[in-house]
Amino acid sequence: MLKCYSYDIVCQEIPDEISLAVNISCCPNRCPGCHSPWLWEEAGEEMTEDMLTSLISGYSAAITCFCFMGGDAEPSEVEKISRWIKSRWPHIKTAWYSGRAELPDGFDVKVLDYLKLGPYIEELGGLKSPDTNQVFYKVSPDGTLIKSHI
Repeated sequence: MLKCYSYDIVCQEIPDEISLAVNISCCPNRCPGCHSPWLWEEAGEEMTEDMLTSLISGYSAAITCFCFMGGDAEPSEVEKISRWIKSRWPHIKTAWYSGRAELPDGFDVKVLDYLKLGPYIEELGGLKSPDTNQVFYKVSPDGTLIKSHI
């Protein structure tokens, strides 16, 4: 089960979207220089359908995207929740910021509209750095990953 540590409305993570960015705890990546090391621990509220319904309903008129910030410990839950969000709120896009180098086998990327892959490597910088190892994708309806920019 994924746990929501915190959330915020953001405008920079996903281009041209107003996103409800949900910080998910229990990150297994432990990247040196991580900007959110408190997310390494298991903490927060379980992301049940009731919790998500309450959270998203409160912002559904204001947001255009739901962004998972983490969830690498349970990618199948990211997939399941993303599919559920799209079935309940078809106007809300979904995105996943993952520290994984690649998608896990069997992950249905078509449940996402956007995807960031790659661990944070301090000397390479984040997505805005020209030297970054991280890649941001727009996901086409057929599941093709199209490299994009923030």
